[in-house]
Amino acid sequence: MDFGFSYNFPALRGVQAGKEYYIAMCPLRVIPRIFLFNEDEIPPEHRAQRILNKVRIPEITNYIVNNPNDYVFSSLTASIDGDVEFSPISKEVTFSDMGTLTIALDARFLINDGQHRRAAIEEALKINPDLGSETISVVFFLDKDLKNSQQTFSDLNRHAVNTTSSIGILYDHRDKVAIITKTIADSIPFLKRYTDKEKVSLSKNSPKILALNHIFNTNLRLLGISKGDSISDEDEDFLLDFWKILTSAIPEWNQVLRKELTPKDLRINYIVGHGVFLEAIGVVGHYLRNFRFEEWQDYVKNLERVDWSRSNASCWEGRAISKNGRVQKNSHTIKLTAIQVKKLLDLPLTEQESIIEEDFMKGTLKNDRYNYEPN
Repeated sequence: MDFGFSYNFPALRGVQAGKEYYIAMCPLRVIPRIFLFNEDEIPPEHRAQRILNKVRIPEITNYIVNNPNDYVFSSLTASIDGDVEFSPISKEVTFSDMGTLTIALDARFLINDGQHRRAAIEEALKINPDLGSETISVVFFLDKDLKNSQQTFSDLNRHAVNTTSSIGILYDHRDKVAIITKTIADSIPFLKRYTDKEKVSLSKNSPKILALNHIFNTNLRLLGISKGDSISDEDEDFLLDFWKILTSAIPEWNQVLRKELTPKDLRINYIVGHGVFLEAIGVVGHYLRNFRFEEWQDYVKNLERVDWSRSNASCWEGRAISKNGRVQKNSHTIKLTAIQVKKLLDLPLTEQESIIEEDFMKGTLKNDRYNYEPN
């Protein structure tokens, strides 16, 4: 076949469902050139699944740029509409599926999986052009007129199972908040025994009380940062000290540790067995560190005097507990619970918290009041 000008990639040939496909090694500098992203060229019925979430791109770009010696990328998957020829390096059976993949220069490519990685690679190359000589594997499927690309996308994602955020934290050895979270969970007796490191939602009969992601999210609130932000050694020391004091200050946790209360009974009867409590305490802890630094440990110790029982409706109903008696965790209830904890500790509310609390007491609270993070 006479291609004239063409793309040539070292590749492996395979067969699925009776059809050939190819795995090629593509230099990173080539990826933005052949995999163009232009929504006008994508059939309308496919556009919704390929609209870029631009918020994700800087995060992936920074991952590449900040870890040039140990970043890892899985393969891109793409459909080809155009002339293709595979030339094995040998006619011997052993080597007949190893060779060169030649693709006509006017062929059309459509990424079925990896559009955000492609965009991040393009941005990373602008920052560090030396990355261009490195390679990424691309799985190519032949698709005349790109008619089957939507089905390919569906099939690739049908059986995909996302890992839980707890598993993500457990396996993360870069992020400092993840690392200190694991240190905290492993070094404090109560947390070591009663933290589930895999799940994010615990059943009513679970022998555990907290999930690893609960501790992680609370740490973010304690420091007033977002996931991925850097932290100092001083921040790490504060987190470790905070959890040591907190776990000693909650009577119900210590009852569980002494086998006087079961995890199930704790969840049924107290809010301290739920994520909304932890993240609300994170909000309060952040305030204490910023405005009561010399006394923050005393305030945390005073949490032992609080009635955390779910039957204490005057404190927790409408905040940590809904009208139907269920514990609820979202940004609204976390902030309302944090406000109540501050009131119980005789801590002043910020101006925004005062507005929210006044509306809550009047029963006129509107969701747009919540678009803030407490100081």
